[in-house]
Amino acid sequence: MKCINCGRDSKLKDRTANNGCCYYCGHQFAFEPTTMKGKAKFTDPFFAKVISDISADNTLFFTVKQFHYFLDKRLKRKSSNLGCGSVFTVIFFNIWFTLFVGSFLATAIGYIAFPLASWAINLLFIIGIYKQIISEENTYQSRKNYSIMLILYGISVLVIGIFFSINLLNSFLFFSLFTLLGMGSIYLGIINQINRPMSQIFAVSQSQVYQWLNRWQQINRSTINCSLSYLLSSPNTERFNPVNLENNYYSFDRAIICDKPKIAQFLIRNNFHFENNCAVLSIDGYPQSIFNTVMEMLQRNPDLQVYGLHDASPKGVSLIHELRNNEQWFKDSSVNIYDLGISPRQILNKPKYFVLNTRESAREAKSLPSEIKANLTPEELIWLESGNFIELESFSPRSLLKIITRGITLSAVDNGNDLFIPLEDNSSLAATGIYLYGIDSFG
Repeated sequence: MKCINCGRDSKLKDRTANNGCCYYCGHQFAFEPTTMKGKAKFTDPFFAKVISDISADNTLFFTVKQFHYFLDKRLKRKSSNLGCGSVFTVIFFNIWFTLFVGSFLATAIGYIAFPLASWAINLLFIIGIYKQIISEENTYQSRKNYSIMLILYGISVLVIGIFFSINLLNSFLFFSLFTLLGMGSIYLGIINQINRPMSQIFAVSQSQVYQWLNRWQQINRSTINCSLSYLLSSPNTERFNPVNLENNYYSFDRAIICDKPKIAQFLIRNNFHFENNCAVLSIDGYPQSIFNTVMEMLQRNPDLQVYGLHDASPKGVSLIHELRNNEQWFKDSSVNIYDLGISPRQILNKPKYFVLNTRESAREAKSLPSEIKANLTPEELIWLESGNFIELESFSPRSLLKIITRGITLSAVDNGNDLFIPLEDNSSLAATGIYLYGIDSFG
């Protein structure tokens, strides 16, 4: 394993003899893949690369949850390299294995054992592939590759099985059995071609990620380009200098209101508010020390543009309604409110998103007020009430910042075309002067 301090390779026996330290420079290794439990096995250079990539070479701040998603994606990609070549290799191996076992049983028991064993082995193999397709542990791409494998394997079962049944066995029974097995495999592969988001589970728990981050920080705090200086702490620990209204008698052109304080913290620490002349707050009053002052500044601008940034979750889809109807925010105020967050309708036909699923989210969705449900399609309600949700933190820092910037840019060129879709009947809002828009697709 290569040492991140000196760059030299240190063999396992040398690392063991030096109590987990580099043989050449004595720097301690944070991780030892040969002793790590579970499927997550990685080296120090791998972990350092993840930190470098998510922070864009130590230029962007990121949250722990963003790191969790990012690391999970890399671990799954590392452990599952099921490409097209691998698909054909696995199919070829299983055909060879079936012929070998079937021939052995035919010699030991009788010729009838060969087609029976072949059919049973193929059935078990098809069941195994199908389980991988529906497994929440696999990524979208892995599931897609497994479904392709199931289709191709079904075709091979049809061709080979029918050939042997007619030409060697001369049996209508086995012709029917192999035909049903092959067609069933093809059918399962086709109907499971993923065309909508499916729930996933993390490869490792968040508590395990915290332990790894803490260990990394303890060992590599002073190592060049390997520290976690861009990892955000809890939003509650952030301190902001007070804003003096007399010296800052101006307002912002825009305001982004987030459904979570850690998203607001993420934007502020990455200087999004400076670069876009945009106030950043959370719906629950973050940052607390300057919240009231910033709200006073926002109220000075009659042309203020407000953007709601949220997850595709019960709390998220409630954000725009809260901004419009809460007196603390923009009730009876003539402002344009844009939905900049993730709405279920934007991702229902886009399967690459990381969807989580919990019973708590299902309960929250079912208890949404009727006025919020009225702005959701039946398909969106079913999706939410099934416990599904997508978090903004599933996007990398670089991607999320680009998406938000793009959304603000698009809002400035709304000219009545189909780029923006109304989330509520604008005619019913004419009296208040409040207009709500939603971007058709997220990202």
